[in-house]
Amino acid sequence: MTIKRDTAQRRASRWMGSMAAAGMLAAPMAAVAGPLDLYIERTAMAAADRRCGFFDAGLRAALEAGRVQTRNAAMRGGATPDQLSKADAHARASAATVICDAADVTEAAAHVRSAFQGFARLRQITYPGETADWRADRTSSAEIHRWRLAQQTDFAGGEMVFGLAGRDSRPVLLALASFADGRTPYAARLVLRDEGRAARPYLDLRGDQDLARRLPPAGARRTYAAVARSKAGLDLRPETMGPGWAFRFPDEAALRLAALDPREAVAIEFLFSQGPAVRRAYVEVGDFAAGRAFLQVAAR
Repeated sequence: MTIKRDTAQRRASRWMGSMAAAGMLAAPMAAVAGPLDLYIERTAMAAADRRCGFFDAGLRAALEAGRVQTRNAAMRGGATPDQLSKADAHARASAATVICDAADVTEAAAHVRSAFQGFARLRQITYPGETADWRADRTSSAEIHRWRLAQQTDFAGGEMVFGLAGRDSRPVLLALASFADGRTPYAARLVLRDEGRAARPYLDLRGDQDLARRLPPAGARRTYAAVARSKAGLDLRPETMGPGWAFRFPDEAALRLAALDPREAVAIEFLFSQGPAVRRAYVEVGDFAAGRAFLQVAAR
């Protein structure tokens, strides 16, 4: 569920003043003014909620999921990290000056509450990407392992499901893969951009949608080795997938993945002792962060 931009702009403008027009939406930001405006509004409302306590925990988590999604939309539209940082600072500064019990402020909070109540009740949602979708599922399940946030892809010699899986509200990051020749990898590793070495993503956006072009050069990469390996269980393996193996990655890897630009890609490398030593599958970062925030609604 998404608030329409024109409606959200009218509702929030009463208490946010004119900061969206205070210079940061001038060209070259015109192309991303829509998603950037909405990101500012949701960031400001989230900051005001932390100060004034407008929402309960479930709705607060739903607002955060929507806020992250609009941030990603702005980045896809061309917003730079510096522009987003300035927008974030303006939004928080505006929220810091609101009077919590002012009529226009409580009215704006009521509109947001109404808009996000339906979203907070959702149990499943799909986040479309350029090359693949993230499917999020926060259905309660204490007995059955299930994919909570997953992207499925084919690669040379196999197929893979990658994402967050588990029984409860604390899923773990997994790669589950099946190989056409039935071979068994002895290890796996997740490869992504190291923000400490490369503050900006390396993006080749020439339209060929080759995710391999959206990884940084070797010197700007970080690698997380899988911390556990097991046979892929029937509860997580798609019906169309043959027998395979599941690899679990450390929790920190999920945090780093959520911090990446949605246009980036990461690679999962499966290691073999014979034949081709490495088989590589690529995953579009997309709205992983928004999906992860959506799952947090279930934890409230």
